[in-house]
Amino acid sequence: MDPPRGFLVSLWNFICFLPYFIGLLVLGFIKGIILCPLICLIMAIGNSALILGLWPVHFLWTSYCIVRSKLFGPVLKLVLCLCVSVLLISWPFIGIVGSIIGGAAYGLLAPMFATFKAVGVGKTHEVFHCIYDGTWDTVKETFTIVGDFRDVCYYSYYSVMDDLRNQQPQEAKYYEIRILYLPGAILAGVLGFLIDMPAISLIAFFKSPYMLVKGWHHLFRDCIGREGPFLETICVPFAGLAILLWPLAVVGAVLGSIASSIFLGAYAAVVTYQESSLWLGLCYIVASLSIYDEYSNDILDMPEGSCFPRPQYRKNTVPSEIGSRASSFSRSNSFRKPPSRMVSIKAPMIELKPLELLDALFKVCQRHGEVMVSKGLITLKDIEDAESNKDSNTVIGIGLPAYCLLQALLHSAKANSSGILLGK
Repeated sequence: MDPPRGFLVSLWNFICFLPYFIGLLVLGFIKGIILCPLICLIMAIGNSALILGLWPVHFLWTSYCIVRSKLFGPVLKLVLCLCVSVLLISWPFIGIVGSIIGGAAYGLLAPMFATFKAVGVGKTHEVFHCIYDGTWDTVKETFTIVGDFRDVCYYSYYSVMDDLRNQQPQEAKYYEIRILYLPGAILAGVLGFLIDMPAISLIAFFKSPYMLVKGWHHLFRDCIGREGPFLETICVPFAGLAILLWPLAVVGAVLGSIASSIFLGAYAAVVTYQESSLWLGLCYIVASLSIYDEYSNDILDMPEGSCFPRPQYRKNTVPSEIGSRASSFSRSNSFRKPPSRMVSIKAPMIELKPLELLDALFKVCQRHGEVMVSKGLITLKDIEDAESNKDSNTVIGIGLPAYCLLQALLHSAKANSSGILLGK
C-alpha cells in the first residue's frame, strides 16, 4: 500500500500512529527490564564457565600449535607466541565482560523486537502474542547462544588449530620476519599513529555537526511520511530508537573514527615492511588522511575530493589507478540525486524466515535419509560416525545435505519455479 501523500494527511497519520508505537515500545521495554537480569545471568554464567574452563587448554594448545607449525620461521614463531600470549591472558576478562554486556543487551532488546514483530501483517491473536512473544523464546534462544559459543570454543577452535599445525607451506617456503626492516617499520608505525590520530580526530569532529543535522533530517522526513524504515512494523523500533539515539550514534561515529585512526596510522608499518622503504611508509601516512577524508565525504554525501595530497605509496601501482582521486571515490550522475522511494514502496516485500527455511531443509534431509537407510546407502556405521563426529562426518554431514540441495534444484528447475522448492 502506498503511503499517504500530502503533508497534513501524513502528519495526522503520524499522530495516530504515535500512541500505538509508544504503547508497543513501553510494553516491550517492560518485558525487557523483567527478562534482562535472567538473560544476562544465564549468558554470563554459561560463557564464563566455558571461557575459564577451557582457558588453560587454549593457552597451552595455541602455543604448542604455533611452535609445531611449519608455516612460520623461528623468529616469527617467537613473535607470534608473545603476541598470542598477551591476547590469551586478556581473553578471560574480555570474554566475561563481553558476555555480561551482550547478555544484558540481548535480554533488553530481544523482547522489544518480538513485541513489534507480533503485530506484523498476517498475525493472529495479536494481544496474546504482544504479551507472550519474546519471553520464553528469548530464554530458549539464550541457551542456544551459549551452546553455539561452546561449539566455537571447543570444536571450531580445535579444527582451526589442527589446520594451523598440519598445513604445509606453499613451495616449501615458510613465512619469516625480515629483521633488517623492522626498525624502519616500527618508526613508520609510531609516526603514523602520532600524525593520523589527531588529524583524523579533528576531521571527524568538524564533520560531526553535519552528520547530526543530516541524519535527523532524513529520519524525521521518513517518520512524517511513513516511508523508509518506518514503513514496515518490524523496523519501527529501529527507526524510533534511531531518532532518539542519533546524537549517540554521531558520538559513536566520532569515537569509531578516532579508534580506527590508530590502526590506519599504524598500517604505515606494514607498508614500510612490505615495500622495504621508509619513504613509502611516510607517503602512506599523508595518503591515509586523504583516503579517510574522501571516504567520509562519500558517506556523508558531501562534495567530492580532499584538501590533503595523496602521494603514491606502492611501488607496483599502475599510475592510471591512482592518478585521479575521483576515480576511486567518484559518484556517477545517477547517484547525485537520491533514488526514488516509490520503487521500493510499490514492490511487494517478501518476509524471509530463515528458521522456517532451515526447518524445511531438515525435513527434506530426514525424508531422503530415511529412503537411503532403507536402500542401504547409509549404513549404521555412518550414523554412528555422525553421532561421534568421526571421519569429519562426510556421509551425513556433507553428502546428505548436498544430495538434498541437488534434488531441490532439479525439482525447482523442472517445475519452472522462481525459487527453490524444498517441499512437494
